[in-house]
Amino acid sequence: MTDLSPPKAARTPQTIEQMGRTRTDPYHWLKDENWQEVMRDPARLREDIKDYLVAENAYTKAGLEVPHDALCKTLIAEMRGRIQEDASSVPAIDGPYAYYSRYRTGEEYPVFARRDARDAHNSEAEETILFDGALEGKGKAYFDIGSVAHSPDHKRLAYSIDEQGSEYGTLRVRDIASGDDLGVRIETTTGGVAWTRNSQCFYWVHKNENGRSEAVFRHDIATGEDTLIYREMDEGFFVSVSESQSGDMVFITANDHTTSEVYWISADETTGTDIHCIAERKAGHEYDVVHHDDAFFIQTNKDGAVDFKIMRAEIDTGDPETWIDIVPHRPGSLLIDMLALKEHLIWLARTDGLPAITIRERSTGETREIDFDEPAYSLGISGGYMFDTTIFRFSYASPSTPDQISDYDIATDERTLRKTRQVPSGHTPSDYVVERLMAPASDGTEIPMTLLRHKDTPVDGTAPLLLYGYGSYGITIPASFSTARLSLVDRGFVYAIAHIRGSTAKGYQWYLDGKLDKKINTFTDYVTAGEYLIERSYTSKGRIVGMGGSAGGLLMGAASNLAPDMFAGIIAAVPFVDVLNTMSDETLPLTPPEWPEWGNPKIDAEAYDRILSWSPYDQVGARPYPAMLITGGLSDPRVTYWEPAKWCAKLRHEAPDAGPYYLRINMEAGHGGATGRFEGLAETALEYAFALRVTGLASLER
Repeated sequence: MTDLSPPKAARTPQTIEQMGRTRTDPYHWLKDENWQEVMRDPARLREDIKDYLVAENAYTKAGLEVPHDALCKTLIAEMRGRIQEDASSVPAIDGPYAYYSRYRTGEEYPVFARRDARDAHNSEAEETILFDGALEGKGKAYFDIGSVAHSPDHKRLAYSIDEQGSEYGTLRVRDIASGDDLGVRIETTTGGVAWTRNSQCFYWVHKNENGRSEAVFRHDIATGEDTLIYREMDEGFFVSVSESQSGDMVFITANDHTTSEVYWISADETTGTDIHCIAERKAGHEYDVVHHDDAFFIQTNKDGAVDFKIMRAEIDTGDPETWIDIVPHRPGSLLIDMLALKEHLIWLARTDGLPAITIRERSTGETREIDFDEPAYSLGISGGYMFDTTIFRFSYASPSTPDQISDYDIATDERTLRKTRQVPSGHTPSDYVVERLMAPASDGTEIPMTLLRHKDTPVDGTAPLLLYGYGSYGITIPASFSTARLSLVDRGFVYAIAHIRGSTAKGYQWYLDGKLDKKINTFTDYVTAGEYLIERSYTSKGRIVGMGGSAGGLLMGAASNLAPDMFAGIIAAVPFVDVLNTMSDETLPLTPPEWPEWGNPKIDAEAYDRILSWSPYDQVGARPYPAMLITGGLSDPRVTYWEPAKWCAKLRHEAPDAGPYYLRINMEAGHGGATGRFEGLAETALEYAFALRVTGLASLER
């Protein structure tokens, strides 16, 4: 694809002895030993590593970006043309005010504002700007707005900013009346806050030098003092804080991927440190809590409820054996969200990949379900700021239907459409075909897939196909709407999402069947999905572009080892590919919390051997790999920059006649790439230009 010579990384083999096994890592030197400092200040990156990454970026620019500059500009213009530049969120009422965010035309970051609640849905009404993201972020290479949370008395605003991409937030507090920041400046936070009811204090979470959220403090604005409320001693657990929908409590949650422990403290508490445990942690017990007047409603997998059930608990019990079933366990129907209003309990559940909303009357126990009838769609629920209300909000979208935000009044059974995403350049849902397919795996399991194609795209094996996958942590990729992907679909691509094991598309057991000793199912499911799409003539062998990010990038690496000739190309964004080394380094931010997901190769020989058997970096060999676009972020704390860099170097050494392999490291960003709403389009455009190039469509315009 290019006559340019790619960079050649030096090989400096490091021998690693572990669990009685020996392995050699020739590219260990790409990991800066002072990586914690680099996360906070990228300028401190070791010079030889910097030189190598700069050379890789130059190779990608010369071989991919420059040749397709015109195409990328066309794609960016198309994608930007589908974005409503002056878009705004639907206002959420909280007492006397309605809070919302909006964009000005041409600006990258939102404005956060409020207006009188009586004019909540009058966009012409007078407003007060609380935080001007466009002004605050002007001229900054990286600017990520973490949280923006007003106080209960509506006089103050807590907000957090990350200017490195390292996910360390700096927390400030602003006086709304004057617009001036107070003297509060708290660094190394997760960014989120939970206010006390009197608005004089707030709870925040500290992140340690390894990037783990480990302690909760209460900050007193008047005195400037921070009081330790909770410290997590298990390095495998993360900590978070939240306010209850009722406004009466602050929750402190400690959890890893399989175990939860939740504490509460009164929202009226401003001096004490006594917190109350709802249920002490027990390995494998996951639960989440909402407060409802005199009780808790708890979404839990207690008593073998694999797909979770809802139980009621007295506030002062602390004993799970006294909990009472409210919503029974339904195998295969996964409870994924729950909301408590004063007189109602609302939950979102997913069955066979399709979500549904159920409402339960608190007084009678009667339930009703809100139905939707497209073949594939996504849903979300929100209670806003109010508790004593009969109205909740839900979002709806499908791959062909732009997002819709509606208010549902339980008392009247009425839906009020508040907003439909506008596509300024025009969009006709009937021009597109949405399908759900089931691909049979070798063990008889049916793997759900969601497909989107233009109605003029033939199903005769000639179409290129982008196959997106993730399949880890129980995360399910929703069947949602994307204006960006239309640039591929309108050029004849079929866009497919494989809902493979490791997600929860078919319930929690679907997740359990794709982790630890069953992790290989994730990778084989993805390959099976691709083969089935070829068999059904949606595409043909060598016409598939695989795409996934983070753990989805791991999937791309594993799939390219299993079936390299199935693909025309691979797009691996911030790929978690050096799994064995990362899971053996407990200083990295996510390693101890993720041992329940992957296994701990430091103490478990079976886990070591299992991870080694599929870890993409360790399994690179002389295979006919397709062309690859591999991306990363220098200050990424989740998938560190050296993982994609090492993988690319090893691919070039072990399979030099395959590829080519393009590595692009964003030297000014972290895991999510560029933060501005338009800046990110350039990254997407490059990915899509790559997909069009490897399938021979780079010169086609429609």
